[in-house]
Amino acid sequence: MAATQEAPMEPVAIVTALALMEYLFFAFKVGMSRAKFGVEAPAVSGNEEWERFFRVQQNTVEQLIVFLPALWICATFVGANVAAGIGVVFLVGRIVYFRAYTRDPGSRGTGFLIGFLANVALLLVGLVGAVVAWM
Repeated sequence: MAATQEAPMEPVAIVTALALMEYLFFAFKVGMSRAKFGVEAPAVSGNEEWERFFRVQQNTVEQLIVFLPALWICATFVGANVAAGIGVVFLVGRIVYFRAYTRDPGSRGTGFLIGFLANVALLLVGLVGAVVAWM
């Protein structure tokens, strides 16, 4: 039986909203740093410090493509609290990634790994839950 019939989905909706707000914050930082570092639109290069903010935003978009559906699959077939818990780990990973990358791009690995492993966990747990529910 799918988790949506057993548990409220509010925790997953909250994590989803927080992930989107986090992304909007990163996009805002890109826009604000354009002026600070003199990178006029539509340029996407020209100042290494600005490019760090831009890469965080772009990498976050790339990760959200996996994160959002995996979060909801996991919530549906395993449970909202499990999915939301793993989702919070993803959000923390993105913060660690942002802070590291904007200071020293070479130190971004830990934040990336935290978010990446959270995505892998959501996918695998969700997939197993879906297969078990199907059988």
